[in-house]
Amino acid sequence: MNIGIIFLIIFLALMTGIGIWGMKKTKTLGDFFLGGRTLGPWVSAVAYGTSYFSAVIFIGFAGTQGWQFGISALWIAAGNAVIGAGAAWLVLARRTRRMTQNLETMTMPEFLQERYGARHLKPIAASIIFFFLLPYSASVFKGLGHLFEKVFGIPYDVALLVMIAFTGVYLILGGYFAIAITDFIQGIIMFAGAALMIGVLSGQRGGYFEMVRNAVEGFNLHIPPENRPSALTIISLVFMTSFGTWGLPQMTQKFYAIRNEKVINKAAIVTTIFALMIGFAAYSTGAFSHIFFDLATVPRNEAGAILYDLIIPTLLTERLPELLLALILLLVLSASMSTLSSLVLVSSSSIAIDLYPSKVDVKTGKDRSVAMMRFLSAIFIVISYFISRFQIGIIVYLMSLSWGVVSGAFAAPYVLGLYSKRVTKAGAYAGLFTGMAVMIALFFILGSGSSPLAATISIIAPFIVVIAVSAFTKPPAKELLEKAFDGV
Repeated sequence: MNIGIIFLIIFLALMTGIGIWGMKKTKTLGDFFLGGRTLGPWVSAVAYGTSYFSAVIFIGFAGTQGWQFGISALWIAAGNAVIGAGAAWLVLARRTRRMTQNLETMTMPEFLQERYGARHLKPIAASIIFFFLLPYSASVFKGLGHLFEKVFGIPYDVALLVMIAFTGVYLILGGYFAIAITDFIQGIIMFAGAALMIGVLSGQRGGYFEMVRNAVEGFNLHIPPENRPSALTIISLVFMTSFGTWGLPQMTQKFYAIRNEKVINKAAIVTTIFALMIGFAAYSTGAFSHIFFDLATVPRNEAGAILYDLIIPTLLTERLPELLLALILLLVLSASMSTLSSLVLVSSSSIAIDLYPSKVDVKTGKDRSVAMMRFLSAIFIVISYFISRFQIGIIVYLMSLSWGVVSGAFAAPYVLGLYSKRVTKAGAYAGLFTGMAVMIALFFILGSGSSPLAATISIIAPFIVVIAVSAFTKPPAKELLEKAFDGV
């Protein structure tokens, strides 16, 4: 993998250079967290897409769902593109951009506090982000480290240190502006790598549609009927990974940062196309594993259990030429670094913006919150390293719960708050606590294997609770609603 190492060095040098360049454009807290709200449709759309997909989809999800679900896994790709990407922009972006400007807010906790006039909602929401998104970012680091170790011969500890160091450099220096520009470059690599990957694999066995037919036959041969996923399992997984993104702060932040509302329709189209390519390439490759492996050759451990995380790496190393494999390395790296940078930025903002009041140095006029954001970003990255390096039991549980808890807590108060003036402060509190409590309870009752179903219920239930509680409680002040909905 000498070519891969060369590509890696060039890639990381480029990311560092962008971070240094972005530092010159980062003067205020708004610059650091939102890029000064100056980003156009292409950069915004690709930044959303690259934050959506990490190494998890290419390694864990594609291998697991591709083998267990077969071609049915493509429903996940379709849902991610149509609901998680395109519909999210069309339904949420315009109102989010306008209302966050009206209320002068930059983060999800700030928005919820100002939208509902709820003084204690911001610290509660910030605490949820801190405790659940930080372990999530560590899990992405962990997956990427194992990939480098098993496939590319780079020791796990070394891989972790390299990824954390370079992610930290361009994030700490350049803030969101650097993240968005690097995401755009990473997005180009991801799109090209995914297209070439599926093209080369399909060309080995008669084309894409012939591969699909063979994959269906292989799935029917390898997976007995009693072990095949139910419709409920597939639907809940599609819902969790698609609609679930509507409540994730690292995704909705992209709507705050757009230059103006005119970019939204174009960004929706670009994001949808990007997500279709990435999703279908990843899950198609996973389903094609039924062509390239049988029950005797699929990767297994010494006890005979299938190693799902090794299905895609093994398939790619055996079937792709070295040059393309090096590009796929950058694809997976790009997917992970873009997700990581967004997670760390949002996690650090939960303290630097939501819990730490803005401080302006009287002598220099500089906003010391920027320094605090940089400092906390560095601290969060270091913490992520230790979480990834030393798997503490409670942290592992938080990793498994993170997506469902965060999306369940925020989706209903956020989405309903954009569209309904009747949603009340009590309703927002009730929805937030319901989403969190339902996800945690169902996770332990149903088990980690049912987390998609648990997450789906934890996202849906708060919508019912928010509407019900709001029907019997006092609405926000008229002045607050007029300010929030001005021009919406």
